[in-house]
Amino acid sequence: MTDRTAPSPCSVPRPAPGRVLVVTGLSGAGKTSALKVLEDLGFEAVDNLPVMLLSSLVRGGDGPSRPLAVGIDIRTRDFGAEPVLAEIDRLMAESGQDVRLLFLDCEDEVLRRRFTETRRRHPLATDRPLIDGIRHERTLVAPLRARADVVFDTSNLAPGELKRVLSAHFGEAAVQKLLVFVTSFAYREGLPREADLVFDVRFLGNPHYVPDLKPLSGRDPGVADFIAADPVFADFFRSLTGLLAPLLPRFAAEGKSYLTIAVGCTGGRHRSVFVAERLASWLAGQDVRVELRHRELQAAGT
Repeated sequence: MTDRTAPSPCSVPRPAPGRVLVVTGLSGAGKTSALKVLEDLGFEAVDNLPVMLLSSLVRGGDGPSRPLAVGIDIRTRDFGAEPVLAEIDRLMAESGQDVRLLFLDCEDEVLRRRFTETRRRHPLATDRPLIDGIRHERTLVAPLRARADVVFDTSNLAPGELKRVLSAHFGEAAVQKLLVFVTSFAYREGLPREADLVFDVRFLGNPHYVPDLKPLSGRDPGVADFIAADPVFADFFRSLTGLLAPLLPRFAAEGKSYLTIAVGCTGGRHRSVFVAERLASWLAGQDVRVELRHRELQAAGT
């Protein structure tokens, strides 16, 4: 996939009416930004809605003329994870609406830094240390994360990247084909929280120890040739695609709209990047939509 830029709002096909997206997650994880992006995508966005009013909003009049994106979090007056889930279940059963739950997650330390830098007060840290408030909120919303249809970890997502992934998931095209996110990462920086499948490629020869290749990345031809020449690479990649080929249609048949595949190596610059690029290229020919991201390269601005 060559075009990895976020589509402009005017070029993104509008999602169909009748869809309801409940947006929740941790304070500071980007819910307000997400709602603004969804509004640009054609959703009617409503923030901080009391849970008991969700059904009334969805059923009002002759039904929504646009899809709804409803923000609900711990600031909501009657917030509780179980009431939110019960209301979603009731709404789906009684109205037949396509209701999805989007959860925005973020690492504790990143949240702490965001609140400190912006000097905002965490809703649950008025009488306790900030980090305690963050951890308490994580406990309260854990049932929502467990039930979420889509989870985004925004720890390393710049605003433009968040816009891109939301567009890919919730634009009109997102309901037509399985969307596969492929991301490379460094094990020393931790596993991507959103990963469904994780593949470790640290067994491949490491270009890091070749002086001419060390400053390059897995997208550079010299690094790609070095890794592809590893005697085990061809069999590994054949086995990897052989594993995925029968799984993709089964995921789609079960109604799964997205799949995140993470490929990791030690530093996240060479082996994982090369394999992720190869995998994304292969997936593009499998009747799925593909999005590719290199976590450590983007974090480093390379």
